[in-house]
Amino acid sequence: MIKAVSEYLGRYTHKVAISNHRIMDIGPQKTTFGYKDYRQGAKKLVMGLDNMEFIRRFSMHVLPKGLVRIRHFGILSSSAKQGTIPLVHQVLGAAQLPVDPRALAQYNPQYCPYCQKETMVSIQRLPKRGPPRTVFSALLPSKN
Repeated sequence: MIKAVSEYLGRYTHKVAISNHRIMDIGPQKTTFGYKDYRQGAKKLVMGLDNMEFIRRFSMHVLPKGLVRIRHFGILSSSAKQGTIPLVHQVLGAAQLPVDPRALAQYNPQYCPYCQKETMVSIQRLPKRGPPRTVFSALLPSKN
């Protein structure tokens, strides 16, 4: 039961409403696309809809600006995560993750593969999201 629920939710929480490869034809009056009917054992079917109906159904999956698709609450909420996640790991008997990156699978980010010593030095700390601005700014075309 739990596996079926997670598969069902996974199909809808981590994908777009319809990907481009599923759209087969867009005509002046009708849009045709493929889909899987999971009630029939994931059988692949084709559906054609009037363009206005297709747009209406597609727009039902567009979130309003600022609304997040998946919100974390309970033990995963931002305010509770610090205290509850270690407690959950303890209750489930899960191993604690090491904080030091050198302890992860014998990987040491300061280890140089050429001289075989810890000589690598960090020269820049990248932001958590987005591309590294200063490193790639020379490669990007100018906006002028």
